[in-house]
Amino acid sequence: MVVILPVAILLFVFKSIFGFVTDIIHPLTSLVMAQSEVQKILADILVLIVILAGCFLVGFFVQTTLGTWLYEILEERLLKKAPGYTLVKETVIQFIGKKQSPFSSVALVQIFGNETLVSAFITDTHTDGSYTIFVPTGPNPTSGNIYHLKGEYVHPVDVPVEDAMRSIISCGAGSSRLISQYKKLAV
Repeated sequence: MVVILPVAILLFVFKSIFGFVTDIIHPLTSLVMAQSEVQKILADILVLIVILAGCFLVGFFVQTTLGTWLYEILEERLLKKAPGYTLVKETVIQFIGKKQSPFSSVALVQIFGNETLVSAFITDTHTDGSYTIFVPTGPNPTSGNIYHLKGEYVHPVDVPVEDAMRSIISCGAGSSRLISQYKKLAV
């Protein structure tokens, strides 16, 4: 089960994604099938190749001086006025790795200004030396609180994000690595 179940789940996810995409491109697939004697699966693959080639060409054009200029005008005058465009753009940039992940830097922070330390993620660094941090709640790290703190209360620790997440999900169990890294910095 340990070997077969993950593979089965992965195949199910790929099949679901392929089904979702083919539903979206169905009008184009039907057009290709009507114009030629191609079977549905081959028509789906051809349409996907044409769409990917189109995306590549648009991306190539946008990297030129003229393309960058046109894209900036289009974005400023039209796209940014569309509801949700900026949110979707930021999410895509985050997803493809063009921007540092908000969960890429682990810290122990003093949110009360005393010796109490909480596990957190640095989400933004400001020019005045202050930080914006996210303190997740255990065992669900997707919910939590956002704090804006002076730099003196934020102590970045050299711990992988996975270790910090594991500690949060297990309600603090396994936090010894976080604490030991903090103590090394305090010395």
